[in-house]
Amino acid sequence: MSAGLPPLGSDRARAIVAAMPRTRLLVLGDVMLDQFIVGRVSRISPEAPVPVVAYERDDYRAGGAANVALNARALGATVDIVGLVGADAAADRLRELLSAAGVPANGLITDDTRRTTTKVRIVTTRNQQVARVDYEADDAASAAVVEALIDQTDRRLRDADVVVVSDYLKGLVTRQLMAAVVSAANARTIPVLVDPKIPHLDFYAGATLVTPNHFEAETATHMRIRSEDDAQRAAQLFRERARCDGVLITRGEHGMWLLCEGAEGHLPAAAREVSDVTGAGDTVVATLALACAAGATTAEAARLANHAAGIVVGKFGAATVTPPELLDGWRGR
Repeated sequence: MSAGLPPLGSDRARAIVAAMPRTRLLVLGDVMLDQFIVGRVSRISPEAPVPVVAYERDDYRAGGAANVALNARALGATVDIVGLVGADAAADRLRELLSAAGVPANGLITDDTRRTTTKVRIVTTRNQQVARVDYEADDAASAAVVEALIDQTDRRLRDADVVVVSDYLKGLVTRQLMAAVVSAANARTIPVLVDPKIPHLDFYAGATLVTPNHFEAETATHMRIRSEDDAQRAAQLFRERARCDGVLITRGEHGMWLLCEGAEGHLPAAAREVSDVTGAGDTVVATLALACAAGATTAEAARLANHAAGIVVGKFGAATVTPPELLDGWRGR
């Protein structure tokens, strides 16, 4: 087993976070809108054994790749985003949420043959989820749309310090698009980080760092991960099969396992209290990317991302972390 990763001192952590506002991130991926229908539950329906939710309000948040962008923006970075939406009200609202956070939405390509991915959750005022309805079109983007996405990406890549690909299997990430992104980024020596989905595993060849969760790592490697030794072996197998440079396996309450050039080891979970894991992976990859762009080693970036994940799972829904939150109480983690 690896001896583990060195701690990150508070002065070094502060220097990295202080440099994040000088970085520029390009996010490419499946954007979505999260809608919460919030109400009170006081009885069970006489028609079926389900709760009756008395409506109080709607809440809207940016999800998927758009949540990655908002996480990076909350940490002070300049952010560009390229995504795919339909010609509908959900796309309009998503653009409003991005623009309100200071993320230009002009990189969103409209395809009027599909709908904007929207997740509608019915939740109680105590943040208990009752049901979820997904509106989506997950067929692969057409050749013409892929060309438009490549064009938008190439324009923004020229000014980027780091690229995040956020793959939710909603049709944007194709073999052609990934090959174009990795080739252009490598030519400019720009790191490419990928939050993956296993059906696209062979698309990510040449990526700098891929961040599968525990289940995705098990699926990709055909092995059960029950210990740090298992995680170490799974990371090695995953890197071989994805043909990427590095791997960060996120394992929930079991922490993370990092394998990259010059560093390998376990990071214990940093969560103090878990409220909602929605969007935690978005926070991890955004923090990783910005820390690397700010001059951190991959191991240092992983420590900051691990801490950010521990903060965000204590919040409800897709949420973000601010620099003061990230540094609060940091003592050589």
